[in-house]
Amino acid sequence: MTTVNQEDLNHALEVLGLTLPITPETLARTRRVLLYTWNPARYSNLTNNPKKYMQAYKKAEEMIMLIEAAYTLVSAVLASPDTRRS
Repeated sequence: MTTVNQEDLNHALEVLGLTLPITPETLARTRRVLLYTWNPARYSNLTNNPKKYMQAYKKAEEMIMLIEAAYTLVSAVLASPDTRRS
């Protein structure tokens, strides 16, 4: 198993907009809200310009991947029994 360095954890928390200490419920709720906010399908009616639409869509896809990666990292740290949060 690999260890998570503090810089990666801080970046993940920044992506999620959270600070320690957090609960699993807070983490899950934040993930749901961010996934809804950045859902690429929400950009379908914002513009008739295909270029602007695709830019927004690609940005949303990137954010979804970042959110999922950050959620996975933080939830793994929360689930770890030897995590020391200070």
